[in-house]
Amino acid sequence: MNNDFSELIQHIDDKFTGVDRRFDDVNQKFIAIDRRFDGIDNKFDAIDKRFDEMKSDFNNLLTAVDTYAHKADGYFQEMVMLTHKVDRHEKWLLEIAEKLGIKLKY
Repeated sequence: MNNDFSELIQHIDDKFTGVDRRFDDVNQKFIAIDRRFDGIDNKFDAIDKRFDEMKSDFNNLLTAVDTYAHKADGYFQEMVMLTHKVDRHEKWLLEIAEKLGIKLKY
């Protein structure tokens, strides 16, 4: 009867040894995964830094476009005023030419 227990103990011990090996394999896989993720924080920091730089570049671009649009708006308003002034001068010239009896050609 003592012999039966030793075989059972050996069998259970073999099973636990197999489980231990599997846990060691899993542990090694986790260690390998940990090594792969060791530098990920640095990569995310670099991505965050580049994103901040891009955001700054984009803000600079928006400022430049806004400045250009403001200047263009002022220029177009000035052109409208100048067009009205030229039209007024043309009207005056036509009135003067009519009173002097001069026929103007276009």
